[in-house]
Amino acid sequence: MPKTKTKPLSFKVRTNSMLSVVSIFSASILLACGSMNAEGRDQGDSATSQPNAQVENTGITQSRDMLPSNIIGQLSAMPQLTEGLGATGEAVIDPNKPTLIKFWASWCPLCLGTLEETESWRRDPKFADYNIVTVASPGQLNEKPTAEFKQWYAGVQADYPQLPVLIDEAGSLISSLGVQTYPGWAIVDKDGSLVLLVKGNMTPQQAYGLAANADNLDEIKNSRAKPEAAEVTAKVDAQQKNGVYYNAQGEPINTRSIYLAGGCFWGLEAYLERVDGVVDAVSGYANGRDDISNPSYEQVIKGSGHAETVKVTYDADKIDLDTLLSYYFRVIDPTSLNKQGNDRGAQYRTGIYYTDAADKVVIDQALQRLQKKFEKKVVVEEEPLKNFSMAETYHQDYLAKNPNGYCHIDLSLADDKLPQSTVRHQPALPAATTIEEALNPKRYANYNKNALKETLTKSQYDITQNAGTERAFSHEYDHLFAPGIYVDVVSGEPLFLSTDKYDSGCGWPSFTKPIDPQVITEHKDNAFNMVRTEVRSRVADSHLGHVFPDGPKDRGGLRYCINGGALQFIPLNVMPQSGYGALTQLVVDS
Repeated sequence: MPKTKTKPLSFKVRTNSMLSVVSIFSASILLACGSMNAEGRDQGDSATSQPNAQVENTGITQSRDMLPSNIIGQLSAMPQLTEGLGATGEAVIDPNKPTLIKFWASWCPLCLGTLEETESWRRDPKFADYNIVTVASPGQLNEKPTAEFKQWYAGVQADYPQLPVLIDEAGSLISSLGVQTYPGWAIVDKDGSLVLLVKGNMTPQQAYGLAANADNLDEIKNSRAKPEAAEVTAKVDAQQKNGVYYNAQGEPINTRSIYLAGGCFWGLEAYLERVDGVVDAVSGYANGRDDISNPSYEQVIKGSGHAETVKVTYDADKIDLDTLLSYYFRVIDPTSLNKQGNDRGAQYRTGIYYTDAADKVVIDQALQRLQKKFEKKVVVEEEPLKNFSMAETYHQDYLAKNPNGYCHIDLSLADDKLPQSTVRHQPALPAATTIEEALNPKRYANYNKNALKETLTKSQYDITQNAGTERAFSHEYDHLFAPGIYVDVVSGEPLFLSTDKYDSGCGWPSFTKPIDPQVITEHKDNAFNMVRTEVRSRVADSHLGHVFPDGPKDRGGLRYCINGGALQFIPLNVMPQSGYGALTQLVVDS
């Protein structure tokens, strides 16, 4: 029978405060996908759906994981630590009220700094229509083991005598909701269903907005209201500047963002939230028509050109972009144009959209490796981010709110660690605290000389091992001037600084000098009836290129003309976790 589309539940806003709380949380929480048919599956753009069409589902329709349900039941069964408030959550939870849940850890300074405020809300008459509880997960996300946490909390609970602290020792709730950083909040209705999930701290403005609308949570959950683009940008910027995400050492997390499109964003958002190192995932619309800056879902499915896209914020000290892309690739069909799973239409295309030029290099290399695995052409779009607008509230955390909702992705794949061979890394580097240690050749001698044909691309192998030369103007490094270092693609030995790179116009990456004279060797080259000086790397003896005396006179007069395929660029922001932290000052000070 013909496919039909039913509109998501809409509502009429009754009060200004209702609109306010929807707008506030729309900037903090995101959801994602198309309208549903009677079977509960997203059918994509009706303009592309044909009567009696047979749609092959190439994706996953059932996950090995269970999404959250009956959250109130889980909370009620958890042990409760604060003396005088009962032994379990059941003693502090009225099943006839919705519940505000604060997720926190003993090592999180913002968590500890707001416990008193959270307790005051529990005593405030304005919150009389809510249960307010907190949840700690000993043994999870770097929290103390259970016994140690209980002992620690026994010493501080007198400061918060009316604050319930429930213990989720297995971490089942934070795992099912994709909570990987603290603090965080969840709003659950009296039936135990998730209404909103807040990654980061909840402000008093947000809290009191909810308190005034305890009877309207279904309307918030199903809201289609969305703030203006300028408001979204301001709120997101404010969240980043306030440093709401903390690591286990109590320091603000070094967050970076990438924008990934992979079909229905319901599943991609839920999956990426579970990847270790991802701080937050938000559903939205990206890279559509410039004249539609903040599209509605209806405009997207009617052809605004936007792709359903997830903004992924990740801890750059815990996971790098290359690894994150490998997780992304494992749940998409990269050769399918405008179709993922059951979903068809341009809005379901695959795409990687970046805001940092340095990321393009990582993306290019990842896509090149991916193409080698397929006979068909990889059609993943790669572009700078032109525009991004958060999706309507009812799309955010959709699968967490609707455990039986359609998903073409196996969410549990996020818990399966990538095979070691999936992402190509240099050998693990020993710790280095000084520049001298970082340039010690012994650090880079452990590469596998016998596996270079497997670890290098055909071009990289030909250049470094056979003294090949790439075509002029063909390598992305020729146009790259982001801060960082360039290392030997074979061994990882540091060779050049970005600050010594310049646009020579010759068609190959050019540098005025190496990071240190001793990291290269020079050899006479008489090939092609020319007399030239070949440049090779010290440790791996990789062919790099040649050096010429026609460089900038004010910078020494030399031009190191280097094949991009002989190098690997390490962006400044990822140098510390890549083992090159001792060299960052050379880039910053130059």
